[in-house]
Amino acid sequence: MRFLLFFSILCYDFFYRLDFNLAEMNKIVGGFAICKELGFCPYNLKICKSGVFMPDPKYVPEEPICAVATALAPAALGIVRCTGKGCVSLLSKVFSRPAALLQAAGNSIVYGWIKNGGAKIDEVMVSVFRAPKSFTGEDMVEVSCHGGPGVVMAVQNVLLNNGFRQAERGEFTFRAFINGKADLTKAEAVQEIIESRTGESRSRAVGRLAGNLFEEISGIKKLLTDTLASIEVEIEYPEDEETIADSFDRSDLQEAIRRLSELNDSWQGEKLYQDGARVVLCGRTNAGKSSLFNAILKEDRAIVSDIEGTTRDWLESWVDFGGLPVRLFDTAGLRETEDVIEAHGVELTKNLTEDADVILYLCDSASGLSKDDVDFLRNAEKPVVFCWNKIDATDAALAEKNSLALKKENIEKIKKEIKISAKKGNGFSELYGAVKEILFSGTGSERAQAGLGSARQKLAVEEALESVSHSIVAADKDFALDAVIQDLEDTIDFLGEVTGEVTADDVLESIFSRFCVGK
Repeated sequence: MRFLLFFSILCYDFFYRLDFNLAEMNKIVGGFAICKELGFCPYNLKICKSGVFMPDPKYVPEEPICAVATALAPAALGIVRCTGKGCVSLLSKVFSRPAALLQAAGNSIVYGWIKNGGAKIDEVMVSVFRAPKSFTGEDMVEVSCHGGPGVVMAVQNVLLNNGFRQAERGEFTFRAFINGKADLTKAEAVQEIIESRTGESRSRAVGRLAGNLFEEISGIKKLLTDTLASIEVEIEYPEDEETIADSFDRSDLQEAIRRLSELNDSWQGEKLYQDGARVVLCGRTNAGKSSLFNAILKEDRAIVSDIEGTTRDWLESWVDFGGLPVRLFDTAGLRETEDVIEAHGVELTKNLTEDADVILYLCDSASGLSKDDVDFLRNAEKPVVFCWNKIDATDAALAEKNSLALKKENIEKIKKEIKISAKKGNGFSELYGAVKEILFSGTGSERAQAGLGSARQKLAVEEALESVSHSIVAADKDFALDAVIQDLEDTIDFLGEVTGEVTADDVLESIFSRFCVGK
């Protein structure tokens, strides 16, 4: 009987909203995709800040567009993507086998030539994707041609002169979003994959593209909607509880808070995998900084010499620290010098360390710890991984003596002491691990579950967490159930902002404008 009451109330609420408030319906049952299923056309719509879908005369998503989807550099193949209403028919007009192209089934490839009038432009393979089984949800074609920049641009120019419009940044992905082929977390993940610098960065973005963040958000929303349903039943069919807090089970809300807290904590680590960290190599002259820099890069970028003061300026490069993208800086050796240029290099080194996330301080294990080393380390403002270099040329007794001398100084900023050989490549795994340990200290970055992929998502999750936490406070303070309901509905709206079910048009513009053309 109780199940029937739940079901009746939910059905009544749904159909009431369906008849009288399209925006609310969209927020409840899933946006553009459900609109299509119910017969509402998502085209010519924009999302206003109020959350209501309104006609936008400036944008027509059905318009056929094209763009180069591969780099304009000499390559074996280049790809020009097309999507929109009638794109197959338009392409057939400049294709040597128009009938074969028009009759092609979805997910098929047609061989032929792109022509401009009577002139052949290039021999191509055309991949055909029929709506709705395409990336954008529209009819799509991808022209695979020879990869010379001149060839690719010639193919695109033929299309632009025969009915296609040049695609804007991210317009293909935007159409996938508005046609219900991807939620906003997946759309943002596309850009993350494009910009990923390491395999681990790519893997985390692929997880969001595969839908793990969407599924996590959906799971949390279900906890909230189940609680809302029970509260609605209590309002319609009240029982004789002593307090508001006793009128519904709060276990689902507590679980939602736990999961939202984990998501919120994940952003710091995920941001590191996206943006990378700044790691600065520094130390006295001839400590082996440039040798270590070259060894990590696996190429001779920095000049290595036994002459002190060889490195006078800083070098930088992106490197992979065990899956973490790191912007690594090689710097001038720290010492007092009368050489104006070298002195300037030393000053630049000190400035770089101030902006570093982690300092890798190298010391020649054969020379031991000096007063200059100690003075610099005591003034360091950022966490330090202290590296005894050239350990391959140091006996065990001296190495132990050096370590004891360092510990005796008790320098606060030294978080890890390791032994390496830049020349032999020893200790690199420990080095990468030490840097990651410092950077990820207190973060949820290593969690296996879904993590947040953008600052926008983090802000929405923070607001959702605050709202659902307040709902429990409202219940504890015996507020009216309507107050609890409002908090939970606000929470669901905030989570809808993460997935794109409730999103302002200026937010969408900001997201998709960062994409490359052709994606």
